Amino acid sequence: MSGSDELDEAIALANSGRARPTPPPAPRLKRIRRIRWDDWENLDEDEFDPGPGEDEEGEGEQPAWAGQGARSGTAPGQGPARGGHPGDTRHGDQDTGGRNAGNRGKGDQGTGGRSGEARPGGAPSPGAPSYDAHPADSRADAGTDTGGTARRTASRESASREARHTAPRQHGDRSRVSAATWSEAVATAAGAADALPSATVPLDRALGHTLAAAVTALTDLPPFDTSAMDGWAVCGPGPWVPARTADGAERPGLLAGDRSEPPQLADGEAIRIATGARVPPGTSAVLRWEAAERIGGARLRSPSPPQAGADIRPRGQECREGDALLPPGRIVTPPVLGLAAAAGYDELEIVPRPRAEVLVLGDELLHSGLPRDGRIRDALGPMVGPWLTALGAEVVATRLLGDDAEALHEAVSGTTADLIVTTGGTARGPVDHLQPTLRRMDARLLVRGVRVRPGHPMLLAALRPQQGRRRGSHLVGLPGNPLAALSGLVTLAAPLLRALAGRAEPELRKATLGAEVSGHPRDTRLVPVRHEGSGIRARIRPLRYAGPSMLRGVASCDALAVVPPGGAAPGEDVPLVELPW
Repeated sequence: MSGSDELDEAIALANSGRARPTPPPAPRLKRIRRIRWDDWENLDEDEFDPGPGEDEEGEGEQPAWAGQGARSGTAPGQGPARGGHPGDTRHGDQDTGGRNAGNRGKGDQGTGGRSGEARPGGAPSPGAPSYDAHPADSRADAGTDTGGTARRTASRESASREARHTAPRQHGDRSRVSAATWSEAVATAAGAADALPSATVPLDRALGHTLAAAVTALTDLPPFDTSAMDGWAVCGPGPWVPARTADGAERPGLLAGDRSEPPQLADGEAIRIATGARVPPGTSAVLRWEAAERIGGARLRSPSPPQAGADIRPRGQECREGDALLPPGRIVTPPVLGLAAAAGYDELEIVPRPRAEVLVLGDELLHSGLPRDGRIRDALGPMVGPWLTALGAEVVATRLLGDDAEALHEAVSGTTADLIVTTGGTARGPVDHLQPTLRRMDARLLVRGVRVRPGHPMLLAALRPQQGRRRGSHLVGLPGNPLAALSGLVTLAAPLLRALAGRAEPELRKATLGAEVSGHPRDTRLVPVRHEGSGIRARIRPLRYAGPSMLRGVASCDALAVVPPGGAAPGEDVPLVELPW
């Protein structure tokens, strides 16, 4: 078991309360040279960029298909770039993306960046991405570096980093993309796309979309003085007599929706009125029905006369014509529809919900019945689509592709969706076809690995516009382990969908931990938590069953706590990622 595997297992055991089993004797370690990729075209399977001395979650020795065409070189003391040592295996609920859970994670490997340096995975400027190159870091061939390059001056390092991020890259410059920190990945996804073009739709089709323009009042609300209660419209302090017509008959009561002008009330007169009816001129207050007493059948009085203006909704009480009611970027909810209708709107200008398609990968998955014959139930297919819907997407299809490279290429290249979300296949295994498919399509990798547990092999790519489309789609590749996949949804899919829908990125609120949370030494952790207590006693409690392959914790949680590297102590405030329901 590698060092990263042992750490993840220790964290899972610590949070579950179970005793840690006695580890087997450590294998004899051998030095493995760092492998450098100098030519993207020679790279059969993409790699994440582990930090010095860090393996990739116990991948073991490289298989024959993983390292063709690569030259290697390492400075003395550097750890392996690709994986652990011979004999390393996967155990338990490690964050490895293995096939030991509800979905395969095919490559939920460690992706920690170089020690002391964190570079975002090619974070683009807001707006449509350019497609002339892959955002990757160029690294010179160090051969068998004996330490000279490791002792570069700080100024040279700074200049080199600046050149990599600012100089235009040629098409053949396709080196590695370093794993981003969690906050960098969120920011990259939020800035990866502009809002979709706006459209004007009737109110009955606007629900769930986003306002593309501000809603301003087209009329006063209410448009005239109205009664807030059933009772009597009265003039003066009382007592009052019912208003009468010219022939002496008592005037009929006023109802909501009456088209005729209500009569003028004189001092001491009253007239029956219903809630929502227009108040007659001269009315000083509305006397509630239950507060009125008849005297001799001809007069009215009240033990507690109403104050002037009581139970009258004056014209413009809520807004005046031209007042700003709602800003752009607001989700159209049922109350928004009601307010827009009341303010005089028949249509709204909206940003449509982004269209999303889910591609479930993996021949080992069953889609009904109990696990059998070495195959497991697909947990992500039934979950990812509804999660995207809750995030504001219109899910057009969930397709079960298995491990078919051509089917994957056909699905991605032929999509009409704004966002494609794949499950599993993000790593470098023999049937992990996602990254080769992206290279084949000349897609631009924006995020390739995130320093977060679980879920670090997630990726984000911008696809070239297909024939007949002005905009390119985006693809979010989720690890196959269920909780790792949900980590990818909240890290990459959620901010990208908000950007496509024209919604602002929310500020994460903080909450106080009620118990210690173990941390990863270099990576952020997303931990399911539940709220407890209220007021000054309010706390969040981390839940058990929070391994990358587990859903039991997140199924009963209220939010995900963003735990910094190293962990957090009781009483410490940590940011919360709220669930979209």
